[in-house]
Amino acid sequence: MTKPLALFARARSFGFAFRGVWLTLRSQPNAWIHAVATIGVVVAGVAVGLSCAEWCLVVLASAAVWTAEALNTALEFLADAVSRETHPLIGQAKDVAAGAVLITAGGALAVGALVFLPHFTTK
Repeated sequence: MTKPLALFARARSFGFAFRGVWLTLRSQPNAWIHAVATIGVVVAGVAVGLSCAEWCLVVLASAAVWTAEALNTALEFLADAVSRETHPLIGQAKDVAAGAVLITAGGALAVGALVFLPHFTTK
């Protein structure tokens, strides 16, 4: 049997999530790069008048980058909690997680190019 929805508990979970986003921004310099890029993309999207479908692509690409950065941050925190000493497997895990952010950012850049370039070449 499931428990009824506890509104206070749900509100608290959102608080934890927002704290996690703030912790990512506060602790990761690359997150500020993502923030500036996200703001730039939103401003550019408004300026060129993106269609609904184009906004969907841009939002999904941006969300993917933010998600990858947050998961990378979580993995780094967890790895540091396990061992503060240098360990080759922990280093490899951190490198792979950072690589995932790079891959995601590259995909987002490709999406951005596909969405925005036609707006600048046809006008």
